[in-house]
Amino acid sequence: MKISACITNSFRSNEITVSTEANLKDMTIDTKADGYGLSVNGGELLFLSLATCFCNDLYREAKKENVEISAVKISVSGEFGGEGESARNIFYEVSVEAPAMTPEEISALIKKVDQIAEIHHTLRKGIEVKLLS
Repeated sequence: MKISACITNSFRSNEITVSTEANLKDMTIDTKADGYGLSVNGGELLFLSLATCFCNDLYREAKKENVEISAVKISVSGEFGGEGESARNIFYEVSVEAPAMTPEEISALIKKVDQIAEIHHTLRKGIEVKLLS
């Protein structure tokens, strides 16, 4: 599966697209107050990526088990140090509402998704990111 993201920024203008297998989607993120850059930072988007991945994977895995989830909440937190430092102390909390599931079944589903969530797995494994010139 090929995934890409692109940001074009100029004064008070952001054009943002993401794509999975050529399924292009536009996104809206405001510029910073001075008109340049984005009003959210990469750390915030990284943590949102973790939450988004886990959310989508919960629904996917529940569907495989023919179980309906009515609501999900994922909160991700962590810290960044100075410029150029990696994130640390990343943790997340998950709550799932699924009337047909017992608390034990919900806990098992959450633990299963924790082991297979792709973004989580990628960060835990580590991967080289290359600048193309």
